[in-house]
Amino acid sequence: MSEVLVLVDHVDGAVRKPTLELLAIAKRIGEPSAVFIGGADKADAVAETVKTYGAEKVYVVDDAEIKGYLVAPKAEALQQLAEKTSPAAILIPSSAEGKEIAGRLAIKLSSGLITDAVDVQVEGGEIVTTQSVFAGNFTVAAKVVKGTPIIAVKPNAAAPEEGAGAGAVEAFAATISDAAKTAQIVAAQPRQATGRPELTEAAIVVSGGRGTGGDFTAVEALADALGAAVGASRAAVDSGWKPHTFQVGQTGKTVSPQLYVANGISGAIQHRAGMQTSKTIVAVNKDEEAPIFELVDFGVVGDLHAVLPAVTAEIEKRKG
Repeated sequence: MSEVLVLVDHVDGAVRKPTLELLAIAKRIGEPSAVFIGGADKADAVAETVKTYGAEKVYVVDDAEIKGYLVAPKAEALQQLAEKTSPAAILIPSSAEGKEIAGRLAIKLSSGLITDAVDVQVEGGEIVTTQSVFAGNFTVAAKVVKGTPIIAVKPNAAAPEEGAGAGAVEAFAATISDAAKTAQIVAAQPRQATGRPELTEAAIVVSGGRGTGGDFTAVEALADALGAAVGASRAAVDSGWKPHTFQVGQTGKTVSPQLYVANGISGAIQHRAGMQTSKTIVAVNKDEEAPIFELVDFGVVGDLHAVLPAVTAEIEKRKG
């Protein structure tokens, strides 16, 4: 079986969930090989994690000389590794950084690129992806017809599958050009921890919109009861109630959780484009004519400030 390269998404060596999902997808296509670009001292821990989820090989690219730069060196490292291994496909998390790496890599390898895939399958021996396109108005099947398929996959597109792989670690020394080092990171500040999961990776997202009136207390309480991330509509962000990093929608973040709960959100197309691939959608809104109700699996017509505390109390009661 041909190798399938999976770029490891990590924070200082801590492997993030999208990587485990990509390894599950890679098993459908061929032999999963994880690519870790990071500190050599973190390699063993990363290898143990990805091995548990099926990685047969773990390529380690020491980032000692490139970690102070933006994404161009990572794209060059992947290019050189791909030229060496001739993989069946290259899977990359569909984050802002991941999509830029994927785009640069596609140009370097003269290969086709698919971004924001929500599913990847093998049909008739060919790799076929599913995408939600044109602001979520269409779902399309697409495949790469030139070069090595490079696919950026959205979080929650697959469930992680435990199953030990060989996990053979192999150091790979990439030669990074000076041209790739022209954009340097001069300062970095850790984002303040909220204790909640990352919005784009969360299995459950609870969002609030204009109907909150700026009071997200009930939304956040429900999110904490469910172990969910908190999102916001553009109206809530534009009103200054939440930072832009919370925004779900066409000009914000695209999410595809198992459960999406929209509270006080009318359901404008801009917002729908960012969440309508969610597996189950629930909405709470006072306006029974709100467009969001056209999209939902379950809808509640009512005041979110009354409905959500009752739901939260019931959840806490059942958890107890």
